[in-house]
Amino acid sequence: MMSWFDVLMEPMSFAFMQRALLTAMATSIVCAIFSCFLVLKGWSLMGDAISHAVLPGVVLAYVAGIPLVIGAFGSGLFCAVATGFIKEHCRVKEDSVMGIVFSGMFAAGLVLFSRVNTEQHLSHILFGNILGVTDSEMLQTLIIAVIVTLAIIIKFKDLMLFCFDPVQAKVVGLPVRFYHYALLCMLALTIVAALQAVGVVLVVAMLITPGITAFLLCKTLPKMIMVAVTASLIAAISGTFISFYIDAATGPAIVLIQAMLFLLALVIHLLRKPLKSRQSAPNA
Repeated sequence: MMSWFDVLMEPMSFAFMQRALLTAMATSIVCAIFSCFLVLKGWSLMGDAISHAVLPGVVLAYVAGIPLVIGAFGSGLFCAVATGFIKEHCRVKEDSVMGIVFSGMFAAGLVLFSRVNTEQHLSHILFGNILGVTDSEMLQTLIIAVIVTLAIIIKFKDLMLFCFDPVQAKVVGLPVRFYHYALLCMLALTIVAALQAVGVVLVVAMLITPGITAFLLCKTLPKMIMVAVTASLIAAISGTFISFYIDAATGPAIVLIQAMLFLLALVIHLLRKPLKSRQSAPNA
């Protein structure tokens, strides 16, 4: 008779589950770290915009016979640069510009997607297919995750100042424009890394939910990153295992658990508020 531990570890006897779990963990870590900066910078809509804008690049890369990651990165970067250019040269606000650019590019991608006849798994770009990830795709995700994570660690203090107070960052001599576009490049790379896990439709959830979950519980950026990474890893590991046992889609399972963790953090945050009010009342 199998023990509960044997039943729990049964998925790990399959090579595709090992690849899926490793890919999910790498994706969850880099997305969680980056989500903290996106939340502090107020770039949640930018993450949504670029994640949808990569679709035409993916389809064109497939048609051209080049790696899909190149097309996705190029398309995402074009969306970011186009958004900045239009914002600087007209009176339209940035959120409106992003809505126009990403919806137009996503629509273009859907048109191209519907016209390409292929037996391959382009539909997985929309919805993710982490259980079908290959060794090369897993390696690609790991490399991107390591590059983005190391870049953030090396420039952590500068990025923190840029996100909290770009005016002060400019005063002290930081190249603000460089960090602006560097963050956009890293965002595009992070989205490319997450495509295999959850696809275009759900990638924004992995980029935003860990950050806002940690934001409710923490007051400093280092603690915020630790909580975000922990919550994201819990969702990635449990979502991958649960999807195996109930025969469900892995990407949505991961995102659903992240949403549940956010609701838990929200409840804790709301319970803290009356307690803090009572503690500060005698000092008033």
